[in-house]
Amino acid sequence: MSDRAVRSLEFLEKSASTARVLNLFQIYKVHGQTTAWSEQPLFQTPGLNQALLIKHRLRRNETDLFRGQRRVATKIVVPIDNRELKAGGRYVFFDQINHTAILKEVFGITVDHPDFRTLRLIDQLPSLDPFLLREQLSRAGIDPAPCYFAISEGDMQKMLNFVQHEIEPLVQLSLGGTKASPGAISRMAAKILSNAPGDRLDGLGEVLRLSPEQYEEGIFCWKGFLYFKWTLGSMAEDIASVMDKVASIKPVGPMDREAREYLARGREVVRDQIKLARKETRQTMKIYDEAYAGLTQNGDALIFRDFLLRAPGLFARLGEQLGAIQHVISFWNFRFRPKSPAPSVSELIDIFMDFETSLKGRSEET
Repeated sequence: MSDRAVRSLEFLEKSASTARVLNLFQIYKVHGQTTAWSEQPLFQTPGLNQALLIKHRLRRNETDLFRGQRRVATKIVVPIDNRELKAGGRYVFFDQINHTAILKEVFGITVDHPDFRTLRLIDQLPSLDPFLLREQLSRAGIDPAPCYFAISEGDMQKMLNFVQHEIEPLVQLSLGGTKASPGAISRMAAKILSNAPGDRLDGLGEVLRLSPEQYEEGIFCWKGFLYFKWTLGSMAEDIASVMDKVASIKPVGPMDREAREYLARGREVVRDQIKLARKETRQTMKIYDEAYAGLTQNGDALIFRDFLLRAPGLFARLGEQLGAIQHVISFWNFRFRPKSPAPSVSELIDIFMDFETSLKGRSEET
């Protein structure tokens, strides 16, 4: 690994999980002695359950590792020595050519192993956001310990309140235009957010003439859109704050002309790419808003049915766009907590380079 890759791995190991990074080693260090962690592991294989999973935006020279066309892949990183990260690490992309043989060699798991199934489910997600990760695993009957999902009770309640407000027009429509009671709204919100077999909105699936498979996938993605919409709104202040701090942060230590020029450029590029990612996220979200308004305001069930059929592709796009912004915000807020030391020049360059890669526009990849 290069010096920069080693520094990045060393810093990643110390950092918290984000929408782009699931730091299982950090979770192990904090929760490894608890009963929940040992009895409800995310992965049964110890080495895999202490690895780092990264939603990695593929570079041009990495696309040939895959048989199909991909923009983002799930990167599994295993440090060679957890006590000394300067030794570097090994990694494999899930679904890359020969990944089954590599996973068998490194972890001893085969395609029929439960951990392989869990990896496949994680790979299907556009980001490692804890809410989506928990929902994806839950609907597959996988129930890891809560320590793997950094979701507070307060955030869950805020999310529930948002969903209740969002679906009120739909509940009112289902009641023939009668004003919906808080109880009716609460019950439907609980059904939307639940994965329990008895909590399906079967009537909606019948009205929209969706097959059970189309219905299940569409509702999961609709749930994701609701969550992403709440997340985007709740991040507004953090986005503005981080953009301001990117423009003003000063590293410590000597700085040559090349580093000074890169940091000046990097500040502008990162800020511009955050703005672009936010704009693209809003454009994708608008597709949902228009379809939902068509259903609830105009009684046009077909437009919402078309949205649910398109939802998996839109969900992947939205997850990539918003996941990149979430990663920047959560990584920045973790690294630069109050009283945290100022970054060195090389560290700040690494952070800006990571952000540029994460936020890179889709048009730049073609």
